[in-house]
Amino acid sequence: MATGSGSPPANAEQQQNLAAQLRSFGPVGLLGIAIIVAAGLVNGLVAATLVVLWIVLSKTPWRDIGYERPRNYFATIAGGVAFGAALKLLLKAVVMPLLGADPMNRAYHFLAHNSAALPGFVLLVVVSAGWGEETFWRGYLFERLGRMFGSSAATKTTVVLLTAGLFGMAHYTGQGRDGTVQAIITGLTFGSIFAYTGRLWFVMIAHAAFDAAAVLIIYFDVETRIAHLVFRS
Repeated sequence: MATGSGSPPANAEQQQNLAAQLRSFGPVGLLGIAIIVAAGLVNGLVAATLVVLWIVLSKTPWRDIGYERPRNYFATIAGGVAFGAALKLLLKAVVMPLLGADPMNRAYHFLAHNSAALPGFVLLVVVSAGWGEETFWRGYLFERLGRMFGSSAATKTTVVLLTAGLFGMAHYTGQGRDGTVQAIITGLTFGSIFAYTGRLWFVMIAHAAFDAAAVLIIYFDVETRIAHLVFRS
């Protein structure tokens, strides 16, 4: 009877010890970081799932990775969609042409007029990019690096630059130079917004809208037309 009555407190203590180790930068904490970062460099959805598991096991408050209720749901959703779509059009029509980018995203051109692939692909980018990549690249990495190095303006700037660079490099294999450059720019943009606000929902929605707009531009086969709107060749 005595052993049984003592088990719950002992189990609770073990959970607290595990949580503390996962939040720390000791062997267990660093192993957790290594596993999540390795997953994030390959697949944002897998990394985000591991981040959620880490949050639960480490008993880290959700707000620490930016999961905080929007002050205004409508403004957050509408503003995020508008901002993400506008950012994509700005990059496609102005920024990327100035940088000498190919007007066509050849890695995903198979989506042009591909009605069968469109719904699944839009859903994939909304979940994987909007939720997955932002949870990992902004929410998790900003929390871990902030805990490690502090929350000064210089540190936040460094974190924005570092995560944007790594985010860009993670896109090189699948999308080459142009995809890397575009990812660095979006990483700097979304990272700066998150560093300033500390809230993730707006950048999640903006990122999802950005990628959804990119998919629709390819689907309707208007990439070249948009790329030449400003700088005609």
